[in-house]
Amino acid sequence: MAQNDDIAQNSEQPEPLDSAAASEPTEQLDTPEVPVPDDSGQPTASDAALQEQEKVEEPENAENVEELKPSEGNDKKWLVLRVASNKEDVVRETLEKKVKIEGLEEYVGRILVPSERVKRIKGGHQRVQQRKLYPGYVFVEMALEPDGSIPEKPWFTIKETVGVGDFIGALGKPTPMRDHDVDKMLAQAEKPEDLPSLNIDFKKGHQVKIREGPFENFEGAVDEILADKGVVRVIVTIFGRATPLELEYWQLEPA
Repeated sequence: MAQNDDIAQNSEQPEPLDSAAASEPTEQLDTPEVPVPDDSGQPTASDAALQEQEKVEEPENAENVEELKPSEGNDKKWLVLRVASNKEDVVRETLEKKVKIEGLEEYVGRILVPSERVKRIKGGHQRVQQRKLYPGYVFVEMALEPDGSIPEKPWFTIKETVGVGDFIGALGKPTPMRDHDVDKMLAQAEKPEDLPSLNIDFKKGHQVKIREGPFENFEGAVDEILADKGVVRVIVTIFGRATPLELEYWQLEPA
């Protein structure tokens, strides 16, 4: 009997736990992943995202600053402006006043009308005049946009001036003068005031025709030019003989 009781007691002992069940992990709560700094010194994905965001936000102010003065720092170029005949000086003076009043000095520099003093003698009377070297044109020194166009504000100021035509150019953009043309124009425009010169277009040997006076329509050759008197000596054939005549230069024209 005692042996049977021991067997019964042994059979009632609890069974050992299964090793697989014992090793099963307990349930854990999800936690957010914490970025770990890279020991290599390279930026992590989150750092790169922040940098991209800063790049997008930075240029706003930089662009606004650049748009305030689009032509600042550009070298000024010389442009040729067509104007109404005999209005060159009026246009120049008007533009100079507008530039000063509207504060456009950063866009527009010098405005020039090259001319020279010319002496004319007619009927023994001497008269000095200003002769335009480039009739119908005004030279304007201007700052251009990077694409070669004229900034909007000075463009409208110039175009609204009475007597102004278009700038010489193509495809709606002005063509700047070449350097050697600029040097020549400036030398003419800025030279000191000399004594007026007598503008006689004839030279010794030129064939001329008398257009006024008792020998009208006679033709001959220029023998000598007396600039101080405004007289040209011409050899004309009269009755088969070479005869020298002294005529005022305005009485002659090319034959």
